Amino acid sequence: MHNQNTPPICNYEDSDYQTSFWDQGGREYEDRTEAIALRRLLPKRGRLLLELGAGAGRNTPRYRGFEWIVLLDYSRTQLEQAQQRLGDSDKYIYVAADVYRLPFVDGLFDVATMIRTLHHMADAPKALGQVRNVLGLGGIFILEFANKRNLKAIVRYLLRRQTWSPFTLEPVEFVKLNFDFHPRAIRNWLKALDFEIKRTLSLSHFRVGFLKRIVPTSILVFLDSIFQWTGALWQLSPSVFVKAKAEGGKHRHEIPDNPLLFFKCPACGYSPLIDKKEYLECSSCKKKWEARGGIYDFREPMKI
Repeated sequence: MHNQNTPPICNYEDSDYQTSFWDQGGREYEDRTEAIALRRLLPKRGRLLLELGAGAGRNTPRYRGFEWIVLLDYSRTQLEQAQQRLGDSDKYIYVAADVYRLPFVDGLFDVATMIRTLHHMADAPKALGQVRNVLGLGGIFILEFANKRNLKAIVRYLLRRQTWSPFTLEPVEFVKLNFDFHPRAIRNWLKALDFEIKRTLSLSHFRVGFLKRIVPTSILVFLDSIFQWTGALWQLSPSVFVKAKAEGGKHRHEIPDNPLLFFKCPACGYSPLIDKKEYLECSSCKKKWEARGGIYDFREPMKI
């Protein structure tokens, strides 16, 4: 059941997305280019990182310089797959939650990443606003988005093979809950939220089926790693990475030693929550949020 006050959610519950799309889907090229972009943009170390849309934890090992990593996804089964992949460690905190109602105190995180996730957001500015709320002043946000103004879309539009224009600012929903965004729209939204864009990289320049079949992956990855720098000048690739810094009025929250103090009630915003072992309880609105199998579930309150 989904909260009616928030936009629709793309739910990967019971999906084999990690296996079918990444492990067996011929996506080694994309995965390796994303690893390079993260190495170039991510701070080398930090205290607390929030991974939004963590899925089965594909990127999580790439954040090794952080003391704690919070993996957030709407799908519980995706988080269970991440647990199996990453093993038993106090370093990882698993949270099932709605990106539009993040269950964290304001200004908490040093760094947040959102990779291959924004394209599922029907209200991207609202989702980005939630990220801004939980980042401390000076916090770093690494955002990947699907680029509406990519070269293939431009050519198709000029040849009248598609009806939507890649040059207009509004998102295009090419499949239900799958959106491409114009780079300038992303910049406008981030600026409105007091983010300062520090770097932009363009990725997946060679995401073409026949090229991936005939050219060795290592060569495509090498070439892409060179072309990533063109993102500072123009963005014509299907995927774009942005490094943004949180400026403006939010102060950095002192990161507590107890992870339970990270949370606030997503229904009323109250913190701290009371640890009842099998659930966390809000002493203000009395809602109860399940804590089971190492996963904190803030999607819907428990009915007990």
